[in-house]
Amino acid sequence: MAGSIDPHSTIGDMLDRQAARFAGCDALVHAETGARYTYAEFRDAVEGVARGLMALGIEKGQHVGIWATNYSEWVLTQFATAKIGAVLVNVNPAYRTHELAYVLEQSEANALILIGKFRNSDYVAMLNEVAPELKDSRPGELRSPRFPYLRHIIYIPPPSAGSGQGGGDGGVPAGMLSWGDMVARHSEVSPARLAARQAECRPDDPVNIQYTSGTTGNPKGAMLTHHNLVANGLYVGDCIELTESDRLCVPVPFYHCFGCVMGNLGCVTHGAAIVIPSEHFDPLKTLQAVERERCTALYGVPTMFIAQLGHPDFGGFDVSSLRTGIMAGSPCPIEVMRQVIEQMGTDRITIAYGQTEASPVITQTLTTDSIERRVATVGKALPGVEARLVDPETGQEVGPGVQGELHTRSNMVMRGYYNMPDATAAAIDADGWLHTGDLATVDADGYYKITGRLKDMIIRGGENVYPREVEEFLYTNPKVSDVQVIGVPDERFGEEVMAWVVLKPGESADAEEIRDFCRGRIAHFKVPRYVKLATEFPMTVTGKIQKFRMREMAVEELGLEVASRIETA
Repeated sequence: MAGSIDPHSTIGDMLDRQAARFAGCDALVHAETGARYTYAEFRDAVEGVARGLMALGIEKGQHVGIWATNYSEWVLTQFATAKIGAVLVNVNPAYRTHELAYVLEQSEANALILIGKFRNSDYVAMLNEVAPELKDSRPGELRSPRFPYLRHIIYIPPPSAGSGQGGGDGGVPAGMLSWGDMVARHSEVSPARLAARQAECRPDDPVNIQYTSGTTGNPKGAMLTHHNLVANGLYVGDCIELTESDRLCVPVPFYHCFGCVMGNLGCVTHGAAIVIPSEHFDPLKTLQAVERERCTALYGVPTMFIAQLGHPDFGGFDVSSLRTGIMAGSPCPIEVMRQVIEQMGTDRITIAYGQTEASPVITQTLTTDSIERRVATVGKALPGVEARLVDPETGQEVGPGVQGELHTRSNMVMRGYYNMPDATAAAIDADGWLHTGDLATVDADGYYKITGRLKDMIIRGGENVYPREVEEFLYTNPKVSDVQVIGVPDERFGEEVMAWVVLKPGESADAEEIRDFCRGRIAHFKVPRYVKLATEFPMTVTGKIQKFRMREMAVEELGLEVASRIETA
C-alpha cells in the first residue's frame, strides 16, 4: 500500500523511495513494444534521461514540451523532468499547427520532445511549418524569432519490432537530436550533480504546465506542482485501493491528467505497475494487454469501455483478473456501468470528477459505494479537499439538495495559469476557491452530483471543447462574418461540435469547405461535425444570442432527439 508516502514529497524523492521499496516489482510495461522496467530499472532509466537533459543545459525551472502519444519515453520524461526541477509542458498529440505554435510560444518552451508520425499526423512536418528555421539549424542551436526560448528538439524514433524501446536512431530529422543520443550524453553529468539538482526541488515548485481549453479563446496553461500531483495520485489510488500487487492498464492519454496523474503517479505512489496497452486507445489491444499482463485495474472514459464491450472478440478474452478502475471524463450511463461490472468483473470500479486546475480529481466514489451511487453521483471530496456549492446569482452558499456552482479549495489547486494573471484571478478568488463553472447538488452524506455547466463548454468523448476557442479560429477564415459554436447531443461521444456560420456579403461556401478550413489546423475533436450556414442567430429582444435555442433548433433539424434523450436519461 501507499504506506509511508508523504503527499508533500517531490516527485523525484517519491520515486526514489518507491524504487527502494519495490525494486524488483514491475513499474512500467509497454505491451505493444515489449518495453518492461522493474522499479529499480525504471528509476535508473529516469536518471539517465534526467542527466541527458542536464547535459543539454536544461536548467531548473525551464520548460520541456512533450508532443507524443503513449510511449514509454513519455513516462520516463515525466519523471526525469521532475527530478531536475524542469517543468513538463504537455502538448496534445491531436494539436495541429495553429495550436502547436500557440502552446510553444505561450509556454516559452526551451525544448520539445516529439515523435515523428501517428496516423495522419506528421509532427515533424508540422513543427517545420511553424519553425522553418529548424531544418537549417544544428541540433540544440535553433534560433526562431517566433519561439525565442526554443533551442532543443529531441526526436523519439518509431519503435522497432522487438526492441522494447524507440527504434534505431537512423533518419533523425534535420535540426533535431535523437532520443538515444540525448540519453547517451548522461555520462557528461555525474550522479552527484543530479542528486544536487534534485535536492534543490521543493514540493511547491511547478513541475507541469497542463493546457486546458479556455473560455477566452486560447488554451490556458495550468501550473501544477509536485505536491499537487503526488497528493492527487496518492488519494485517487487510495480510493480504488491500489497496492504494490496491482497492475493498472492505462489506455487513456498521458497528455491528460487522467493518464499522467491518476494513472502514472497513482501507480508509483502505491508501487503498482503501469501497463501501456498501445500508443493510442485501441479496444482490441487494451483487451489483449489486460489478459496478457493480468491487469487488476482499468481506466477509461465511457466510450472506451463501450468499445471494449462491443468488440466482436470481447467474449474470447480472459479479463477475470480485473477488480477495479476509474471511469471518468463524461457522464456514465448506468447500463454501461452495469455491463462493465458484470461482463468485465470490475465490481469495484469507481467514478471520479475533477478539472485540470485541481490536479485533477476533486471528488470520487469509493469501491464500497452502491452501483447507483457510483453512477448517479461523482462521489465525495478527496482527503484535504474542501468543496461547496454557491448560488451563482447571490454568491451565497447553498445547502443539500439545492443546485449551485461547485467551488473547491485545497493544496491540490493549481498555482495559476502560466503568464495569465487575469485568467488566474477569474478562476481562483481571493480566498483560494477555484470556481469550477460546473453546477451540482450535494446530498446529506456529502455525495455530489453534476447537474449542468455555467461555462459554455462541450464535452466530446472526454475532451473539453470551449466554443469560444473554435469561434475565434473560424473568424480567421476570410469568408466568415460571424460564427457561433454549440454542442449538440451525440449517441457515441455524448456531444458533438456544431458551428452556425454567417458568411460575408458576396461570399459563398458550403459546410464541407468550412470543415476543410479546420482540418489540419485545429485538433480533430474541435472540427465541427455539423455546420449550419445561417443568415442570423436567434436572439433575445436585447440582442443576446440564445445558444440554448440554437441547440433546440439543431436537435430538431438534425434529427438528434434520440441522442438527446440518451444524454439526459
